[in-house]
Amino acid sequence: MASDTIAAIATPPGRGGIGIVRVSGPRVPLVAETLLGKCPPARSAHRASFRDGAGEAIDDGLALYFPAPHSLTGEHVLERSLSGEFSECVNSIVEAVTDLRAQIEASIDFPDEDADFLGDGEVAARVTRVLAELDHLAASARQGALLRDGLVVVIAGAPNAGKSSLLNRLAGHDAAIVTEVAGTTRDVLREDIVLDGLPVRIIDTAGLREAGDAVEQEGVRRARAEIVRADHVLMVVDATQPAAATPLDPELAERPLTIVRNKIDLSGEPPGAEIAAGHSVLRVSAKTGAGLDALRAHLQAVAGWTAGGGTFSARRRHLDALTRARRHVADGYEALETRHAAELCAEELRLAQQALGEITGAFTTEDLLGRIFTSFCIGK
Repeated sequence: MASDTIAAIATPPGRGGIGIVRVSGPRVPLVAETLLGKCPPARSAHRASFRDGAGEAIDDGLALYFPAPHSLTGEHVLERSLSGEFSECVNSIVEAVTDLRAQIEASIDFPDEDADFLGDGEVAARVTRVLAELDHLAASARQGALLRDGLVVVIAGAPNAGKSSLLNRLAGHDAAIVTEVAGTTRDVLREDIVLDGLPVRIIDTAGLREAGDAVEQEGVRRARAEIVRADHVLMVVDATQPAAATPLDPELAERPLTIVRNKIDLSGEPPGAEIAAGHSVLRVSAKTGAGLDALRAHLQAVAGWTAGGGTFSARRRHLDALTRARRHVADGYEALETRHAAELCAEELRLAQQALGEITGAFTTEDLLGRIFTSFCIGK
């Protein structure tokens, strides 16, 4: 009914790094006052403490209020997004990097003052702690990014290698047509599966070969385009063929690649894994299912997935920023420890803070000078 106020979960089912609940209807302002203590400002993200019926805090997050009629439904709408710990962790690391920069720059710029912190090992110990915090945060953020974006895996290989059979086995149903005719798959086929909580999009592609007609040529072109965009490629080869130990297409060797030796039920090989030419090789049978559990575990491993691990709702650009920040801090540590180059360490920490600033906001030279003069007795 038009007079009803409806609350519904707006995020997909399953585990996730963030949870959103949308409330729509005439009683949204009352719901907001009960849940948040007051109705938040219109059309802007408002951080608030969320409370239960007894008034006890249950979580901390963002609320967005869209008063009628300027909303998607034309009614009052309130969205609840429960996340904030990620930004707090990043800000904590930014603070630690800022303090390190202040210490090192003070020692460099004011050598006559009592600000030499480089000789007592304290800076090196603090840099080590920052590296550990960045590693922990990146691991949790990677989990969150995987939950948000999933892992994109492309199944590639020659015609009749068993690509579509492998897709069907991983999907758990007959998603793709399987025949003995080479070139049956001519377009891209996508299936979404979940591996112990990890969302994976499996993409079946046309067999890679010199196509004989225009339709198959287009299928091969689309297959190569998907391979370029994939997070990981499963290169399926026929284990009964003598050349099955190496990838069929040398230009794919630089891609994140796993070689899947299929049809071991015909070749007589046992299921298992090995390393060959720098790539992981898994022996499976899409027909019988032999080796498929190992393949599923392998996909989780290459994604860096840890079932049940803590997660933050991070995007891939956040991961990239954390990776660059970690690299700069590590390079600064190396410059300080092996070459005693405080200036290089300070520059690397500046670059690390710049990378983290892409997540939290910019930090200026004036901010750093303010930190130095408020933290140390410089010029007094």
